[in-house]
Amino acid sequence: MKYKAVIFDLDGTLLDTLDDIKDSVNKTMREFNLKEQSRDEVKAHVGNGSAKLIELSIPDGINNINFDKILNYYSNWYESHCNIKTAPYPGIISCMEKLKASEISCAVVSNKPQSAVTELSQLYFAELASVAIGESPGIRRKPAPDTVIKAMEMLNADPAKTVYVGDSEVDIKTAEAAGIDCISVLWGFRSREELLQNGASVLAEDAGELISALGL
Repeated sequence: MKYKAVIFDLDGTLLDTLDDIKDSVNKTMREFNLKEQSRDEVKAHVGNGSAKLIELSIPDGINNINFDKILNYYSNWYESHCNIKTAPYPGIISCMEKLKASEISCAVVSNKPQSAVTELSQLYFAELASVAIGESPGIRRKPAPDTVIKAMEMLNADPAKTVYVGDSEVDIKTAEAAGIDCISVLWGFRSREELLQNGASVLAEDAGELISALGL
């Protein structure tokens, strides 16, 4: 068998979280009398954590005098509204069930705050992914390899037999930094062209192609 461990990104890979993120961003924008963001704008800004999302969504970015207040409001609102419209992508649950049946370990590693990663992973993947790591103080977020390396340690996984599955350029860079293979999915937040421009080598159009790429 090609892989013994699979580490998944969350947003845009396992779960379609975009509408809940967009709604939380725009609730925050309204609260601070700022311009609301379109779905495409939010989609383009997702992937590098909440702070980067807010930085790219407001005038003057991180230099905005209210940046910390805006970020805190967004984080608190999203934490309590992260599962209103969110749902797994088609075929994802059955894919993970096949991995479990094949005794392949699974983990979730995301730049989403740890509280939301824990909540969503327990809700959707409690029996399918034994490790769920999000953004938290003291550990660098993706594309630094730290969270992926931590997941491999928790899974007792061999990097040579581990693959990272994600939907963005951040995930490609993360896998490269961690020294593991990467499969880029095409149903998430980045286009085929963007992924190829950022070095994607294995692409999956749907869950069936992902299963094949995983060697199942």
